[in-house]
Amino acid sequence: MHIYKSPRPDFVPAALSVTELVFRNLETRPDEVVLIDGPTGRSLTARAFMDQVRRLAGGLTAAGFGAGHCVAIMTPNIPEFCVVFHAVALAGGTVTTINPTYTAPEVMHQLTDAGAELLVTVGPFLEVARAAVAGTKVREIAVIGPGEGALPLTALMGEPLAAQVPVDLERHVLVLPYSSGTTGLPKGVMLSHRNLTVNVEQMIEHVDFRAGETTAGFLPFFHIYGMTVLMNLHLAGGGTVVTMPRFDLEMFLRLSQDHKARRMWVVPPVALALAKHPMVGGFDLSSVEQVFSGAAPLGAELSDAVGARLGCVCLQGYGMTEMSPVSHATPISAARAGASGLLLPNTLARIVDPVSGEDQGPGGEGELWVKGPQVMLGYLNNARATAETLDAGGWLHTGDIARIDADGYMFIVDRLKELIKYKGFQVAPAEVEATLVALPGIIDAAVVGQADPEAGEIPVAFVVRAEGGPDEAAIRAHLEANLAHYKQVHRIIVTDAIPKSASGKILRRLLRDRLTAGQG
Repeated sequence: MHIYKSPRPDFVPAALSVTELVFRNLETRPDEVVLIDGPTGRSLTARAFMDQVRRLAGGLTAAGFGAGHCVAIMTPNIPEFCVVFHAVALAGGTVTTINPTYTAPEVMHQLTDAGAELLVTVGPFLEVARAAVAGTKVREIAVIGPGEGALPLTALMGEPLAAQVPVDLERHVLVLPYSSGTTGLPKGVMLSHRNLTVNVEQMIEHVDFRAGETTAGFLPFFHIYGMTVLMNLHLAGGGTVVTMPRFDLEMFLRLSQDHKARRMWVVPPVALALAKHPMVGGFDLSSVEQVFSGAAPLGAELSDAVGARLGCVCLQGYGMTEMSPVSHATPISAARAGASGLLLPNTLARIVDPVSGEDQGPGGEGELWVKGPQVMLGYLNNARATAETLDAGGWLHTGDIARIDADGYMFIVDRLKELIKYKGFQVAPAEVEATLVALPGIIDAAVVGQADPEAGEIPVAFVVRAEGGPDEAAIRAHLEANLAHYKQVHRIIVTDAIPKSASGKILRRLLRDRLTAGQG
């Protein structure tokens, strides 16, 4: 067995709930603004935030939504999301976070599976919320702000809860985010207080997070990336989050400029915009020292292009909802283009050949396995999926094909299930996509396999071109100059946009469906 270890020493995690970890820092800066609503500018100081959390925690407990109960949050990124999240945590409950763009049946599935009894939302989503709660355990819908006929969240405020309701930090399910569901129904990922607190501590240590950092936060709080690295990392690490209800490039650039952001937390589609969109040049981003990309692989060429255009360092990290989410991150002091980073403290990894089951040494490719205190407890109500992903030894099988070099840097090759098998050769879509977007005039790209009677599968590329961008001949010439013959795409389909999940992952299933339906 070949086990890779973090270059940083292990530490003893704090014996605190996630809200206690956040409050420990906030109590040292009570008058600092910690949350700002980007569109309106309204703000919360640390003192006001803690007061609202304690009063809502007390009210939830009095109303029967506290310890042992599940509360669902279905809102965009607004300061109140953070208040509700930590109030439920302080009260000893469980939070399930719902994508507010879901349809009523999708919301209903999650409410039913999670056993939620209270749904907190905002006025624009009330219609969906009301349709979704039918037949579930939800006893009440509470609304933040205006919402005709709904219980105002403020009505649930009560006597402040003075301290954390005792919970088992290791085993109590604090949060139930749901996996992206690109195949099958989404699965509830059971994460404990320890999972979340240790990942925040790991990140503070590993990414050189500094007190006073302010960031424009468009990464959705309902997704684990936004939940950990925006909401909890900034609140617990001495920072401030300027919330954005959705991604808007102009707003993101303006807020980053006006609040002198040191760091941008992004996903690859936003990295593409930072590298290529003409709007970027109209803003003063000189305060930005680092762009940190996660959720999907970012090619070295694009990473370098972002860094060159903004005059900063562009870094990557790696994670999954099942790891709270981060296992690897590239420190700013040791950047390496194209790498997904080094292991965080207290974390181990293996590279295992998916066919032979043999561990691979430096440079060898195989499935990435990870073990650490940030790894989930399992999937809710799904013992089979848990057993398929988390083995008896505590190793999480990520489903990603990766390699680790001699210096410990991990590089994602692709998803195990997304590899295209062309005449016995394995084609990694991420590699072809990175080559495509490195070509000037290509805004975005996705590559999927299409069934073929002779080859098994053939690679097909969907590309989004800028106005006046390269034609098919130019694209093929670029690919031929950079990739082996078996990695060449057999079809190029120009499209208006690449479908992606809220976390930035390409929804390949939708593209395959287009091919199957003959809509390419």
